[in-house]
Amino acid sequence: MKYGYFDDQAREYVITQPDTPRSWTNYLGSTEYGAIITNNAGGYSFYKSAAQGRFTRYRSNAVPMDQPGRNIYIRDQDSGDYWSSAWQPVGKPLDQYQSECRHGTAYTTITSQYSGIESKSTYFVPLNQINELWYTTLTNNSDKPRKLRLFTYVEYTNNWKLFNDLLNLQYSAYIVNMSVKDGIIDHGTNVSMDPNPEDFQDSDQGRHTFLAIAGADVTGYDTDREKFLGPYRSYHNPLVVERGECGQSLAVADNGCGTVQIDIELQPGESKSFCVIMGIGRAEEEGAAARAQFSDMANVEKALADVKDYWHSRLNNFSAETPDPELNSFFNTWNPYNCLITFAWSRAASLVYNGERDGLGYRDTVQDMLGTLHSIPAEAQQRLELMITGQASTGGAMPVVKPYAHNPGSEPCPAETDYRSDDCMWLFNTVPALVKETGNLSFYDKVLPYCDKGEDTILGHLKRAIEFSLNRLGKHGLPCGLLADWNDCLVLGHDGETVFVAMQLRFALATYIEICEMKGLSGEISWAQGYLATLDKNLDEHTWDGEWYRRAFRVDGFVFGSKQNDEASIFLNPQTWSVLSGHASPEKAKLAMDSVEQRLATDAGLMVLDPPVTKLDPEIMRARLFNPGMKENGAVFCHTQGWVVMAESKLGNGNRAYQYLRTFMPAAFNDKAEVRESEPYVFCQSTHSKYSPRYGASRLPWLTGAATWAYHATSQYMLGIRPEYNGLMIDPCIPSNWPGFSATRVFQGKTYNIKVENPNGVEKGVVSVMLNGKVHEGNVLNPANCEQENTIVVVMG
Repeated sequence: MKYGYFDDQAREYVITQPDTPRSWTNYLGSTEYGAIITNNAGGYSFYKSAAQGRFTRYRSNAVPMDQPGRNIYIRDQDSGDYWSSAWQPVGKPLDQYQSECRHGTAYTTITSQYSGIESKSTYFVPLNQINELWYTTLTNNSDKPRKLRLFTYVEYTNNWKLFNDLLNLQYSAYIVNMSVKDGIIDHGTNVSMDPNPEDFQDSDQGRHTFLAIAGADVTGYDTDREKFLGPYRSYHNPLVVERGECGQSLAVADNGCGTVQIDIELQPGESKSFCVIMGIGRAEEEGAAARAQFSDMANVEKALADVKDYWHSRLNNFSAETPDPELNSFFNTWNPYNCLITFAWSRAASLVYNGERDGLGYRDTVQDMLGTLHSIPAEAQQRLELMITGQASTGGAMPVVKPYAHNPGSEPCPAETDYRSDDCMWLFNTVPALVKETGNLSFYDKVLPYCDKGEDTILGHLKRAIEFSLNRLGKHGLPCGLLADWNDCLVLGHDGETVFVAMQLRFALATYIEICEMKGLSGEISWAQGYLATLDKNLDEHTWDGEWYRRAFRVDGFVFGSKQNDEASIFLNPQTWSVLSGHASPEKAKLAMDSVEQRLATDAGLMVLDPPVTKLDPEIMRARLFNPGMKENGAVFCHTQGWVVMAESKLGNGNRAYQYLRTFMPAAFNDKAEVRESEPYVFCQSTHSKYSPRYGASRLPWLTGAATWAYHATSQYMLGIRPEYNGLMIDPCIPSNWPGFSATRVFQGKTYNIKVENPNGVEKGVVSVMLNGKVHEGNVLNPANCEQENTIVVVMG
């Protein structure tokens, strides 16, 4: 069943039915002022942090699922009938109420038709501002004059720190102080306390937000939630809207809300526009300035156009046209946009990540950059440098880096028991990728501090990461598992060994050697080659299980991911990384990936392990916490899916790589949205596998490493357009029934218009390259030898 469609020209996903299986969300704003909005205008807004800067309220697992939100109630003053500009929260019958939601790049437009009145509201955050706009136009499509009264509603938090607002009520129920200044609502907390902008984490400081109306006169207000809703009522039937008039309530303590009342009269066919402005600061200062700025709707229109232009420009450095229209819709807009949003917020702000996490998780964030290097290289470099300064002088890393509170060189060194074995291994994917994208080899020589003490070049940081693993090897000569090794449900113990991270270490050593060869560091090359040879020997001797690679070892002798196990006898990650790391021989690579196809592949993606765990001692594997086929217990863990596409592409299996991509690509399930349930335009963390009664349903949308790895796999391995140190490589691995594809890539300031032809129906292999009408030797394009605009024809064979 379809609930919407991709509008590729507008770069929007259009939801035509508001009763989606779950709330389908979008993001507004930036890391300074961010907001989550659903297809029914639910969600919340925050400043800098969803955990410590939340100023509007949202409750996880609430009913209805996405309330409270950004509500505009519309009341017909003659009939007394009322509805909301989005279908929820009033929820009029859908045979009478029509709705269309257009989620775009950092804006959302919701249009509704009810009782002869059309309302259209576009929600967005103007560039470089710390406020949001609800730009609303009402049109009278009936044949008689209409008198309408509108009421806004937002529910404020009592304290910006989410824990205090939702749980510490003996404190937070006494600190709200609402006021109205010249028709602008002022939401104040701890108003007798001084602001403390130098310490954002000081939750007791005095803070203010405002809500104003531009383009219409305020004729009433309410700021007390209980007075607005009425006793034993809810968002769908608030007393003030039903009664038709605000009571001018001012909340002091308890719960505040933002309700302003405006009156609009419309002749038949007439339209009128106004703008709700909500933002950070005092009503009489920042609020008044914002109202003055946006009192002219032309300024609102300009601000919206600027937002669209800004975000679209961030998506224009890479586009492709393939024989698969769903892949085109996804690859050209939604996958890179998903990458940019995940880059911005890591795992800290969504309807699911709703304040329990804060800051930038180290291993997640370092990976998340891979999907953004081509679009925002300067911003990505800045973020990467921040994360490198989260590495300790031991070579390990802080679990979380908080951008607003990070002090490189002065942070406490993490305890040995807090280290995860994979954290800094991800630097070997991202750092070289940035250098290849920018062509700036001197980046390896840049000096950055460690989080606790000392400093080093970036190449030195990479070596320290390798040494961290080499200093923590187990009895098989493989890296110790420490606190966790990506799969947090494996109880390896500090001294247990992880085959997955061993493959990462193998990749790290090979990458380090490649860098040192370019820099002519013969001593470093010899050092790394010696450890690489020993590691390969240990992997060969201890990790091969006959048809696939084992997953890990405990000190007590228990082996994860072996034929000897009744449960969890095969894991996905060591198979894919045996190929990606370059360790597996061609014979073992084929056997391992064939085992993946036979044991782990499903119509909804590849399972993280098989079979699920129901009996294994939870002190050995805590996946028993989850039902079979869910999360780490045999689900399709989407983070891993791109690695499968990459591995199969590396092996030249284009048919299988594309088949796997289709099984987890959200757009491929647009016609089956009632099964997947989550948004068909973004990735989720996991999908229920065949062992679950919810098989095919996806959960935890938006903020997931799946977005980056899927984009990286599609762009650089399947389409094969990949930056290298010596230029842009074109090495596709595609389905044999594709006659070819075209792509445009901006690389190091030059544009490459690429046409790939596949006349013989092969999966991989380039036989000729034409650059600007001339035969080009090899399949790597050096920008120094290219024009500003280039035409490339690649023939596969």
